[in-house]
Formats: sequence, structure tokens, C-alpha cells
Amino acid sequence: MSRLRILVVHNRYQQRGGEDAVVEAEVALLRAHGHPVRLYARSNDEVRTMTRLGVVADTLWSRQTSHDITDRITRFRPDVIHVHNTFPLVSASLYWAASRLGVPVIQTLHNFRLLCPQAMFLRDGHVCEDCLGKIPWRAVTRRCYHDSFTHSAVQVAALGVHRVLRTYDTQIDRYIALTAFCRDKFVAGGLPAGKIAVKPNFVDMPPAPAATDTRRGLLFAGRLAPEKGTAVLLQALDLAPELEVDVVGSGPDEQRLRRHPRVRMLGWLAPEALYDRMQKAACLVMPSIWYENFPRTLVEAFASGLPVIGSRLGALAEIIGDGHTGLLFETGSAAALAEKMRWALANPQRVSRMGQNARAEYDARFTPERNYEQLAAIYGDVIAAKRMPVAV
Repeated sequence: MSRLRILVVHNRYQQRGGEDAVVEAEVALLRAHGHPVRLYARSNDEVRTMTRLGVVADTLWSRQTSHDITDRITRFRPDVIHVHNTFPLVSASLYWAASRLGVPVIQTLHNFRLLCPQAMFLRDGHVCEDCLGKIPWRAVTRRCYHDSFTHSAVQVAALGVHRVLRTYDTQIDRYIALTAFCRDKFVAGGLPAGKIAVKPNFVDMPPAPAATDTRRGLLFAGRLAPEKGTAVLLQALDLAPELEVDVVGSGPDEQRLRRHPRVRMLGWLAPEALYDRMQKAACLVMPSIWYENFPRTLVEAFASGLPVIGSRLGALAEIIGDGHTGLLFETGSAAALAEKMRWALANPQRVSRMGQNARAEYDARFTPERNYEQLAAIYGDVIAAKRMPVAV
């Protein structure tokens, strides 16, 4: 595509996560291909200096964002605006500001927040779709967001206001879902099917070392939180006393994991150190109990030639080829997970072949160049459609 001018919009989290890394990677990718890119970012750190009423007001409709986006469009004159996270401070006001000035808007759907105030379709340790395709009032009575009636009510109010205004139907030109599974959920939740493209995340990694018989052990990497299946992992270790797992990451479940005698805590590792671990392990374990949109860790594993043992749930079941690039097990079943981990360590040659397949899958689908091709096609389609005259 020509050297399009792109304005990227993102509301950063207080604790850096996968979405922040994806935004940085896409901005770098676009600039590497010669595109002028500007980033408009707000940070949740701003909340610390705002009044409660100010936070609520910005969540519903941010006047600051509307002013800032109008100014950025006037000065930078972007061909397209690519939005990532808007919650809570950027808000949906940006879509209306862009629409007024005729700039097409693309929104990447990194989580399920447009359908579920808690963003994960998870309640009491189980998948919950009670609000799918409905007014999410149950999230208020159940205190789904931050276990708070007030916080949940504000989030539900913001969704409600913009559903009434039809913001999500009329003010966004194209959505990007990260998997076909996620696309289907958003369609079931009411987003226009014809506006949703599927484009995965990517990572930029060098070729994995040649397969050898020196890979050893099981690895868990990610946020140490209940939705990642940490309890299932510990229960599986209790059922298989011969197994040990290296754990990379931090989070609320860290101390619980640290107390287990067969968990080796490695803490948070810089990307290069994590990749080194991935290239030495036999399998990555992902026992998540929520849908997962598109875990960056999984693609990093594939790029490292590392097969993945994952829950048969959501995006994991779509991305992991059972018996080809990894193994799938029944979600939440510690016994099933223990069985798969035992099998993996007992069959190193077959697991090595899965690792080679995983790297081939990365080369075919998840490289920067492949991702740029997909992103360029989406930008081109949206801009062309915006310029197309309306039939009368």
C-alpha cells in the first residue's frame, strides 16, 4: 500500500500487558515499512490525579479525547485511525470525532469488553455468557468488574449509552478480531458481521535453533492469575508427583505457586531471557480457564519451536493443532492436564516433531511480514470503502 498516514490510539494499562506490547509492535512494523505513524495515548495512571466524577465522565464521554483527536486529525491529517484500547479514559468519544472529520476508524478487539463488562466472560472460575447479546445489567448486581457495584455500574452505563447511540454499529468502519472464534462471539453479541476482519497478533523472532534432543521440562509463562489456570496446574502437579514446572511471570497467584515444592519460580524475565527458556523447554503449558483472545505467549512459543499443551477452549482450541503443534486437554481437568504432561515428557521425539510443526505454523501465519500484508489489506479496503460514493 502507499505510504498511508496512520494515527494509532491506545489507552495504556497501569500494569503493562500484552495489548501494550502489541500496540508497540504494530507501530514499529508500520514505521519500518515507511508509514508516518503518530500515537495518541492516554494512561490509566492519570486516574490517580482525577476526581471520581472526572473518571466517570471520561469513561462515558471524554471531552479531552474528543478535543485531542480533533486536533491530531487537523494537524497530522491521517488516512486512517487504528484504535486499540479505549477504556476507560479515551472513551468512545474518539469515534465520533473521527467521523465528523471523515477519517475511517479501525478497532482491534483485544478482549470482550464490548460484550462483557468484566471483559473475559468469566465468573466464579467458569465461563459465563449471561450478558452475551443482552443488556449487561447482571454485571452490576454481581459486581463483575473489580468486585465493585459502582465500577460495574459505570462500565455498564458506558456500554449502554453507546449502544443507544449506535456508536459501535455506525461510527467504526472495521473491526479486527484476533481469531475466528472471537469473531463469532462478537457477531453473536451484536456487532455487524460484515465489518469484522480476522487478523492475528505476531511476534518478530529469529529462526528457532535446529531441533535437538536437549530440550527438557515443562514451562508456564504469563500472568500468574486465576484465569490463567494456575489452580489447575497446581492440582495436576499434585496428581503427578514426578513432574516439575518452571514458572515465568508475576501476579496475584505468585505466592501460592511459590509454596508448591515442584514449582520452580523464575520470576519476571525480559523477552530475550524468556525466549531462551522457551528454546530449551520441551512443552509450554497453558491451562487457561477463560476464552483467551490471542495470547502473545503462544505465538512466542511457536516461534521458538515449542509445542503447547493448552485447554480445549476458545482461541487455544483454534490455534493449537491437537497432536500437530501441541496437545489439548479438557478445560479445568487437572487429571487430563497431568496425563498430557506425562505423555509429553515420555515421548520426546513426537513432541520434537510437534515443535517443528509449531515453528512452521509461525512462519506461515504469524511473522511480521505476513501480518503487515494482512494489515495493509484491511487499511486499503476500509479507505476505499470510505471514499466510495453513496448510491442514491
